[in-house]
Amino acid sequence: MNDQALGRIADALERISPKPFEAPDFKAADAFVWHVSPDRLEPVAQVNRIDIDLLVGVDRARDTLLENTAQFARGLPANNALLWGARGMGKSSLVKAVHAAVKGVKLVEVQREDLPSIGRLLAILRAADERFLLFCDDLSFSNDDTHYKSLKAVLDGGVEGRPDNVVLYATSNRRHLMPRDMIENERSTAINPSEAVEEKVSLSDRFGLWLGFYGCDQDGYLAMIRGYCDAYGIEITDENLRAQAIEWQATRGNRSGRVAWQFVVDLAGRRGVRL
Repeated sequence: MNDQALGRIADALERISPKPFEAPDFKAADAFVWHVSPDRLEPVAQVNRIDIDLLVGVDRARDTLLENTAQFARGLPANNALLWGARGMGKSSLVKAVHAAVKGVKLVEVQREDLPSIGRLLAILRAADERFLLFCDDLSFSNDDTHYKSLKAVLDGGVEGRPDNVVLYATSNRRHLMPRDMIENERSTAINPSEAVEEKVSLSDRFGLWLGFYGCDQDGYLAMIRGYCDAYGIEITDENLRAQAIEWQATRGNRSGRVAWQFVVDLAGRRGVRL
């Protein structure tokens, strides 16, 4: 094959190959979502979140995460954080509220299924001047899931280390990011039980901060609703609020911050109030 033919082949390959990913203008937005196929960072015009003062019953987690994020924004050492515990108790809401409260940090959301591409994303962020809070919501792994290996690129950083301008906040219903029965099953069937699950279980140990979220009692549930009503100008007496909110909770069979917000959305709609 002559040089001319090789040149034509090279030109053809260049035309069909995907264009290299170019970093966006990070000054264009405060938040981005990472997508693959093709790789891109989509700016988010308006983040779906609530004010941090409206989050009730998570004072310790709020203060700890605020301090850690403020340190990071100032260029000081900061830990990766795992927010784990009861569903609907404000884990992801707190991350987004803290991002709004601390200036100088960009939020980048990464889906769990896109974790294998995290190395490419880190290469882009490492070269930027801004500081980034990577956010992975509802993180967990099944028995045959190998995505957790990609997550170690953020937590440990490999040879290069984690970029100084990147920190990871993840939320999960599971403290060890995997079902308890799966852990026990691997321990019971493995030749060396302690080593069988160590690689996966130790993943959660790589988060410097563990912030636990627990189910709320009835008083906390009602306090959440009252806080929302006051903030959004929904007029309702304490007696009516209590009766309606408890009935709403009973129909859901659950009491949480998410259920409280769903009740407020319904109440606001019935009262003609825009949230």
